[in-house]
Amino acid sequence: MRTVLLFVVCLAGAAMAREIDDIATTDIKQKQTVILKLLNHITERLMFKDLEDIGKNFKIEDSIDSYTKPEIVTDFIKMINVGVLPRGEIFTIHIDRQLKEVISMFHMLFYAKDFDTFLKTACWMRLYLNEGMFAYALTVAVRHREDCNGIVLPPPYEIYPYYFVRADVIQKAYLLKMKKGLLDQKLCDFYGINNTDKDVYIIDENIYDKRVYFNDEDRLRYFTEDIDLNTYYYYFHVDYPFWMRDSVFNKSKVRRFELTMYVYQQILARYYLERLCNGLGQIKEFSWYKNIKQGYWPWLTTHTGIEFPARFDNYAIAKDTNIDIIRLCEEYEKIIKDCIIKGFIEINGLRLELTKHDDMEKLGKLIYGNLDKNEADKTHVGAYRYLLIVMKAAIGLNTFNSDKYFVAPNVLDHYQTALRDPVFYMLQKRIIDLVHLFKLRLPSYSKEDLYFPGVKIDNVDVDKLVTYFDDYLMDITNAVTLTEQQQNNTMSDLVFMARKRRLTHQPFKVTLDILSDKTVDTVVRIFLGPKKDQLDRIIDINKNRQNFIELHSFIYKLTTGKNTIVRHSNDMHNLVKDRLMTRDFWKKIETVSDMRNMFVKNLRNYQTGFPTRLLLPKGQIGGFQTVLYVCVTPLRLVDNADTNILDTNRKDFVVDFRSTVLLDKMPLGLPLDRHIEVANFFTPNMKFVDVVIFHKTSSCDMKSRWYRWVLKDYNMVDRTPIDTQTNYFVDTDINDKVDRDVNLNDL
Repeated sequence: MRTVLLFVVCLAGAAMAREIDDIATTDIKQKQTVILKLLNHITERLMFKDLEDIGKNFKIEDSIDSYTKPEIVTDFIKMINVGVLPRGEIFTIHIDRQLKEVISMFHMLFYAKDFDTFLKTACWMRLYLNEGMFAYALTVAVRHREDCNGIVLPPPYEIYPYYFVRADVIQKAYLLKMKKGLLDQKLCDFYGINNTDKDVYIIDENIYDKRVYFNDEDRLRYFTEDIDLNTYYYYFHVDYPFWMRDSVFNKSKVRRFELTMYVYQQILARYYLERLCNGLGQIKEFSWYKNIKQGYWPWLTTHTGIEFPARFDNYAIAKDTNIDIIRLCEEYEKIIKDCIIKGFIEINGLRLELTKHDDMEKLGKLIYGNLDKNEADKTHVGAYRYLLIVMKAAIGLNTFNSDKYFVAPNVLDHYQTALRDPVFYMLQKRIIDLVHLFKLRLPSYSKEDLYFPGVKIDNVDVDKLVTYFDDYLMDITNAVTLTEQQQNNTMSDLVFMARKRRLTHQPFKVTLDILSDKTVDTVVRIFLGPKKDQLDRIIDINKNRQNFIELHSFIYKLTTGKNTIVRHSNDMHNLVKDRLMTRDFWKKIETVSDMRNMFVKNLRNYQTGFPTRLLLPKGQIGGFQTVLYVCVTPLRLVDNADTNILDTNRKDFVVDFRSTVLLDKMPLGLPLDRHIEVANFFTPNMKFVDVVIFHKTSSCDMKSRWYRWVLKDYNMVDRTPIDTQTNYFVDTDINDKVDRDVNLNDL
């Protein structure tokens, strides 16, 4: 993730730091409080009288001059007059009409001339428009408006817990709320429900409940359903929406689509490592005309009570109802492949080259977004939709043939839930293969490209790597409906927490001894990848290079002689620790005197960071063999780059960038991003080291409770004698008295 920590899952995005002029004043505290109020209990009415009055008294049609683009206000008013998605309905960005409406809402918020107009617009929307659309539009606007720098958004799993917690847990919270906290002790012991003396109710989300598991793929639920991993993916989309024009982006968000492709490649690599740790093999190849063998049951419902659809084993994709969209997907893929092979694409008479690394942005726009013709001609070319959306439509929401407005989306249709479904990784692999094809068209790095004269990695030392599972309490109070009295009090009388099991690891450090014959600025990249496949075979480097995750990357000034660099796991770039619960954060900002210090200590990488806990794959009890790869290259600083943003202790800045490597002109993933000519690859400024990741098992009362209550009377083998006279648990009677001498013709 950041400092090129892009590690894990997604080395994210554009290096950037945004100055906050009023960070030391109460102004930022006031703005922060307003945003928290607007997103509090999003499915309820606006409970704060001051904001309600602002919204009711604001007249958009009388305030056109308060926006930098009056035409967007006119279009918005027309849209409202025609009708928009009602409050209470399900919102998904993959429905064309809903996407158009939410983009119009974003434009209203983004083009407000000042924060006062922004606030009035937001309060009006909160009162009258769909809550899902409002939360999305406000979140994107806050992340892209300059006067919102420094505002911290609540975690999406607290804004809308339905996307992150199983429906059975939320149902138990509802029952407790209806009973006003009255507990049945026997049921509480069975389901793992506890309450504290402060009326906080803790409900276990028991991952050992075997009903959740459909097939072997469900072994990975601890990873794919991790709330922080899904938050990371969601916020990456918020910062780099596929629908957003380049002109809206902050200038510091460079190489937008190269970053997007790299993030997805890293997600796949991280997922593959987790598969190997659990004895699973390669990510399955996706085909439109072959059944999806592994099903998926989300165990999620929306706030409307509609379940996220389950996909059963051996699901057939191609049907009469979606064959047209499948053909559309195939045509898109064919066009992109042809462009890569030919080395160019022609659109409306404009020829775009696809022959060098810098053309990655054009390729990314073809795959992950719309392609602008050029700056001279403002015509927008919409021939290429976001390929992944079209693919998802063929599998889940068939928006080409079904109702195009009111729908029951599946988990693939929300960025907060997409990583849960194994099919997501199959689709991404198919798309990333297009990027690999493009990279194969580029020349391999030569010896001169990789060699760093005078620099040698003398030694790499890594602490023992140990992972384990621990518990985490997630606030799900926003999922429970409030009474009128509680709405008037702006808070629930009961607080509900879901207890989850999460993968984490013991702190570790990586020590590098680097010899240099000069003082020089460098980029140090640290990758982690598998050594063997699921069949215990060593993986060829050219097959394996795409399976490496970028643990850590940073800019470092080497001095003459021996340089010892120690990097601790907790300090690796662009990682985020457990986020503060919003209720605690709210109290803290009301009492804190130095907001700048709070940003440095508690809120680093809050919106952009990859979860520290998932830095390492699960590993195995007996040890999982991996390879650590370290490479040191010269810093080729981009023009006009400000390296001061790397100083995370500067209190006059909010460090808000995903990858310091974007300060370097070299491609993301260097040098593993291209085909490797082994004879030219290995140089003194790089080193491969074998490391082993151990998993430490720990006892869990959730598991013991499941065995005590469920398996106690279910697994009776040790208590039931089995003899030839007993038909033991069979569906049909068996004649076990066989006459061996009977003539078969007489039967």
